[in-house]
Amino acid sequence: MTHSSPARILGIDPGLRITGFGVLDKVGQKLIYVASGFIKTPVGELPERLKVILNSLREVIEMHQPQLVAVEKVFVNVNPQSTLLLGQARGAAICAAVLANLPVAEYTALQVKQAVVGNGHAKKEQVQDMVQRLLELSGSPSPDAADALACAICHAHAGMGMGQLATKGLRMRNGRLS
Repeated sequence: MTHSSPARILGIDPGLRITGFGVLDKVGQKLIYVASGFIKTPVGELPERLKVILNSLREVIEMHQPQLVAVEKVFVNVNPQSTLLLGQARGAAICAAVLANLPVAEYTALQVKQAVVGNGHAKKEQVQDMVQRLLELSGSPSPDAADALACAICHAHAGMGMGQLATKGLRMRNGRLS
C-alpha cells in the first residue's frame, strides 16, 4: 500500500484591515489543520499597510512551508474605492507567494462557499461552522481565518487530486497557475 505525501496549502482571505490565513495538509482525501490566524494592519498610509501584509505573509510562508497558495478573488463592491483597496491588499498577498516561488490558485467567494458549504451564497457563520466541522477543530475559527481555511479547502477539493498538486490543464505564468 502506498501512502501519498501530504500537500500543504496556504489559503488567504485578503483584506486591507484584516487578512486571514489558513494552512492545511491534504493527505489522500483527508484534510488536516495546521495553523490559521489573521494579520491586522495598523491605521495609516496605504504603502505601510501593504508592507505589513506582505512581510507577515512571508513569515507565515517561511514558517509553514506551503507548496501552493489559494487566494480569494476580489469581487466588485458597491464602493469602487473599497474594491481598489481590497485589490491592492490581494496584490500584496499574491506577491508574498510569488516571491517564495509558490504557484497561486484563485477562487471566487462563490466557488469557496460552494465547495465548503454547498451553497455559494452561504453566510459567514455557515462557513465558520463547516470549516470547524471539516477540519475537526475544537472551536470556531475567527471569520477571517475561517474564510482563508475555506479557500484552502476549496483548492484541496477542486484543484488537487490524489494528494498531488494538480496542474493538468493549467498554465504557469509569472508564478501563477491560470
